[in-house]
Amino acid sequence: MDHVPFKHKRTTLERAEKFISPDYFTDINLRSRLYTDQAGLESIQHYAAPDRVPYTKAMEGKYQPAHLGQSFGPVWSTHWFRLEVVIPSKWVGKEVHLLWNSGSEALVWCHGEPRQGLSGDNNRISYIISYNLDAADLQQTVYIEMACNHLFGIGNLAIVKTDDEKKTFTLSQAELAVFDRDVFGMILDIEILHDIAKEFPEDSQRGYQALYAVNDIINHLDVRDRSTYRRAQEMAKTFFHERNGQSQHTLYAMGHAHIDTAWLWPYAETIRKCARSWSCTLRLMEKYPEFIFTCSQAQQYAWVKEHYPTLWQEICLFIQKGQFVPVGGTWVEMDGNIPSCEACIRQFLYGQNFFLKEFGCRCKEFWLPDTFGYSAQFPQILRHCGITRFLTQKLSWSLVNKFPHHTFHWEGIDGSSVLAHFPPGDSYEMKGRVGEMLKTVKNFKDKGRSNRSAFLFGYGDGGHGPSEDMLERLQRLQDCDGLPKVKLASPDEFFSSIERENTNLLCRWRGELYLELHNGTYTTWAKVKKYNRQCEVLLQELEAVATMACVRVPDFPYPHEELDRLWKLLLLNQFHDVLPGSSINQVFQDAVGYYQDIERSANALINKAVACCAHSQASEQHEMYVVNTQGYARHELVELPASELAAPAHKKRRAQTNSQLLDGSHLVEVQVPPLCIKPISQCLVKQTEEDLCSQLRLYKEDDHFVLSNGQVRAELDSLGRLVSLTCFDKRTNSNQFILYDDVPLYWDAWDVMDYHLETRQPIVTAIERTRVISDSSNARVSLEFSLKISEESYLRQEIFLDACSPYVGFNTEVTWRENRKFLKVEFPTTVHTTQASYDIQSGFLQRPNHYNTSWDSARFEVCGHKWADLSEHNFGVAVINNCKYGYSAVDRVLRLSLLRSPKSPDPQADMGVHTFSYAIMPHSGNLQEAGVIHAAQSFNCPLRVVTSGADDLISPALFVLDTRQVLVQAVKMAEDRSRTIILRVHEAYGGSTKVKVTTPLPLLAVHPCNGLEEALHDWDQDVGIHFVHGDQQCQFEFTLTAFQIISLRCVM
Repeated sequence: MDHVPFKHKRTTLERAEKFISPDYFTDINLRSRLYTDQAGLESIQHYAAPDRVPYTKAMEGKYQPAHLGQSFGPVWSTHWFRLEVVIPSKWVGKEVHLLWNSGSEALVWCHGEPRQGLSGDNNRISYIISYNLDAADLQQTVYIEMACNHLFGIGNLAIVKTDDEKKTFTLSQAELAVFDRDVFGMILDIEILHDIAKEFPEDSQRGYQALYAVNDIINHLDVRDRSTYRRAQEMAKTFFHERNGQSQHTLYAMGHAHIDTAWLWPYAETIRKCARSWSCTLRLMEKYPEFIFTCSQAQQYAWVKEHYPTLWQEICLFIQKGQFVPVGGTWVEMDGNIPSCEACIRQFLYGQNFFLKEFGCRCKEFWLPDTFGYSAQFPQILRHCGITRFLTQKLSWSLVNKFPHHTFHWEGIDGSSVLAHFPPGDSYEMKGRVGEMLKTVKNFKDKGRSNRSAFLFGYGDGGHGPSEDMLERLQRLQDCDGLPKVKLASPDEFFSSIERENTNLLCRWRGELYLELHNGTYTTWAKVKKYNRQCEVLLQELEAVATMACVRVPDFPYPHEELDRLWKLLLLNQFHDVLPGSSINQVFQDAVGYYQDIERSANALINKAVACCAHSQASEQHEMYVVNTQGYARHELVELPASELAAPAHKKRRAQTNSQLLDGSHLVEVQVPPLCIKPISQCLVKQTEEDLCSQLRLYKEDDHFVLSNGQVRAELDSLGRLVSLTCFDKRTNSNQFILYDDVPLYWDAWDVMDYHLETRQPIVTAIERTRVISDSSNARVSLEFSLKISEESYLRQEIFLDACSPYVGFNTEVTWRENRKFLKVEFPTTVHTTQASYDIQSGFLQRPNHYNTSWDSARFEVCGHKWADLSEHNFGVAVINNCKYGYSAVDRVLRLSLLRSPKSPDPQADMGVHTFSYAIMPHSGNLQEAGVIHAAQSFNCPLRVVTSGADDLISPALFVLDTRQVLVQAVKMAEDRSRTIILRVHEAYGGSTKVKVTTPLPLLAVHPCNGLEEALHDWDQDVGIHFVHGDQQCQFEFTLTAFQIISLRCVM
């Protein structure tokens, strides 16, 4: 016998690697024996479908012969193949696979049912015809639905490249083969031993045991002699059966697919991705009954139920078995920054109700592994919707600072908290490899406080999910000495195991979970963000007006079905690659179409509800009505359409208008009670010489224009810049537009880097002379400025001041044709403070306006909603907007982000004409007392004027709150369709308060409920609702803590 040489680690590792390599020595290594026999298909017939047609339509198609090497296209097209399969009789009793590689995604259909997805490119190209072929199954007909796209669309994911519209897909493999499962198992044995030897430390005894074990297996294994296989298998089994100690970290392994509802592919393709991925998952569940798969997003379930009924039945069966586990509780995995509080609550309302209706269960954990930051209001929203747990991994992407915890209590701005976990492996796409497990344990930052982690395995983003090799690895490593223990488990098992530990040891994180990356998504695709804000407001308006109609006209049909449909469209568009603007152009065309549907349908329903209230069906006269859907009284201007004022019936009304606009419409000043519909004649403010309105002026002083109304005085230069305004630094120019270079490191549509701030280019070139639009009105004065941004882009801006307004407004139109530029507007002030306040979901958040630490400087661009504010004692300034979400505040300067121009994945992102409005509101006192919050709310939800039949409509306010500290968030009829109104309110100032609510409604009772509208019977004793039923009105009062959200069931 030869002397055994000293084993060199590198050569031994490489020997093992090459022995199972798919690339080297594939004619003689072990992988060459994976398929022992091959046979061609009897015939391949092809049908080029006109669209993504269902199976039944595909069966009616005209099929023509096809062959290997044939290419198919164009991109996004669908091709069906009919395969006549004749299996050699000598294969009876063997495992037979169909191998299909079209370089694209595909779905195998057998007997009219979707059986398994394929992904091409050597990823998943085999379909198991039989594990043990029966003689009766030698002849079969199989259909394959080919989609002309990859898992990640039609571009190059390696560089997030824009789509290749000329791409075609070639059928490179179509055959039958006998699969050797013993070889498959030994490949995995050798791979795992190789990984242990490679990944364990140099001084690890266990690592060297693996090195020698894998070397011995290769020595004993003759790939041509099956009699050597058993010995090799036993050697590997001996190694894997050496058990762990009790103190080892435990990985709770959960199958996961994370199918983006839209991204590098449109919504329509996602429907098919779900079928392809989930059918693969079901096939694995049949073979591995211990396998548990987690799946979020009720919208995707609803799609599968509609389009794939037989697959849906299978899914329901495995849900009953506990293997297919719904998680998350939301309609989609939405963006975590931009949606309003009410939209977030509706995500859970529709998501949880779907899961309850279809599966008889609700989710306990919020599942959002891949969005771009998480609002500080989320913990309360989750609690309000019955969720107590939260999982994500996205903060591992932060560029500068590493988040200090993986298992912790996350506390929101109101004090609510949830149990949070970040999988320490920093991915939701684990493959079950040794290195991933070791990384998970090494990274875990809460050692001593907890000893378990989530381990999410499966291909994701584009779907595909877990594969058989992943499950085989996890089986072998469940309890293998030197590695963490592995337990195939559900999210509930995982979180319950943490809760059984001493959770008092866990640390607490208060406030937002800010992602130090992807902060360009607050601004990209501005049109989508504008539609989102408008539609959020619009649907809440519709619910309030429809509720008023139900109260006034008991038989008014509240539009439950249509509201469901419209809300679901809005929630769908809040998916975390749609609303942030990080998808391909085709996605945004779909999204804009959905938004336009929402606007068209909701406006029609609002008009119908107002008409019902006004009994217009019985009236030949017409009246204009003012609609206020906010929970506070309003004093502001409304615009009366010129077409309505031209009617003879409105001759008197024309005499009462204050100001005519360029389009012929008129502005009038009105005062409107909360939550009501009033004839405009009952709301007009009578004009007197002593009124504040008489102080409205526009005049020129030296080289500056002056706008003044008694509350606000603003001086503007010829470029529209504010050179004088209370709280502003007179040494600098406010309302200064700035253009920045905007070339990120990698993720074009997603990222803006800190170094963009070093490329500041002020816009200082006027195109036309300043134009006075209105200088003698009793209602509004305004000027128009035009500026050149570049050779390709320019802007026009109307700067206006209303008689009764506390702010200067800016109506802006930008023609934008830039390449990787970033447009902002900045406002230097004289305010001295160390923090800025930003509007978020039903509250506000304070962030540093300095760069003291790396945590501070990494937040150079942040997300806010309707306003941001810099204040010091007794005065401050707020920036209000109607559709923007990106802000920055450094020292005394506030900036509002307006437009970006990334080129990938959508080269047309933000190109074209944009309109938006913002305002500057100087104020005395703090922002709460000064009315910043209400001004911003009104700015985003203008009073609506509707023309309908004339009627002596006396509509008292639906609900009147005795404090402006509490805002009404939603007024709607209950989902259970009872005569019950849901009233949702929140404390807006950041402090506890008692509120009394008065209503003319004949209420029978008022009960607190959660965001799912379920009564909270124990809540009355904890907080207390004092309810008084009177002859003419009802009153109830209760106490709210800082930023608390409360929902009430008001029973009529």
